[in-house]
Amino acid sequence: MPALTIDFFHDVVCCWCFNISSRMRPLAAEFDLDIRHRTFVLQASRAEMATRWGTPEDARETILGHWAACRQVSDRPELIDIDAMRAAPFDYPHGLTAALGCKAAERLGGQAAHWDMFDRLQRAHLTEARNVADPATVLHAARDLGFESAAFADVFEDPETLRAVETDRQHARALQVRSIPTLIVRETGARLVNGPREDLAAQLRAALRLVA
Repeated sequence: MPALTIDFFHDVVCCWCFNISSRMRPLAAEFDLDIRHRTFVLQASRAEMATRWGTPEDARETILGHWAACRQVSDRPELIDIDAMRAAPFDYPHGLTAALGCKAAERLGGQAAHWDMFDRLQRAHLTEARNVADPATVLHAARDLGFESAAFADVFEDPETLRAVETDRQHARALQVRSIPTLIVRETGARLVNGPREDLAAQLRAALRLVA
C-alpha cells in the first residue's frame, strides 16, 4: 500500500502545473505516493478562450505574462520558452485536446502513462512552442512515448475518452476544485500548497504524521 494517495488536478496548458509536476516526480518516489492524475480543462474550445481572454492577441499576451511569473520560480526556467510561444503561428491553445491525449494514455497504460503524456505535452507546449490543441501534436507525443499509433488514435478518438475527461471535471466539482494545480491528499483532505520542493516535502511529512 502507498503511504499516501494524492489527486493531482492539472491542465497541459498551465505553466504552474509544469513547475509542480517536476517537483512531484522525485517526491512521489521519496514518500511512496500514489499520484492519481485528473484532467482539469480550463478552456475547452476557441470560443471558451475568447470568452475568458478576449482576442487571440490579448489571450497570448496575458497568458505569457503568467508564464513570465512562473518562469521566475521554476526549477527549470530554461524549459519555458516565452519568446517561442509569442512567435508561434497559431492562437494560444485550449487544453481539451491535450486532456484527451492524457486520458487516452491512461486508458492504455494507467496512471504512469498519463503522467508521462502530461509531461511530454507540457514540453511540447512550453519548450517547443507546438500547438497542443492540434491532434497531430498529441499523436506525435504518443509515438515519442512508444504507443502504437493506430491503437492510440482509436482510444484518443473514442467518445469514452471524452467522457473520462468529463468524469474528472465532475470529480473536481465534488471536491470544490476551482483552480490548478490542485493536489489533494485523500487520507486527510489536505491540499498541498504549490511552492519549492522543500515546502512540498514538509507538507507531505505533516500529512504522514496525521495518518501514522
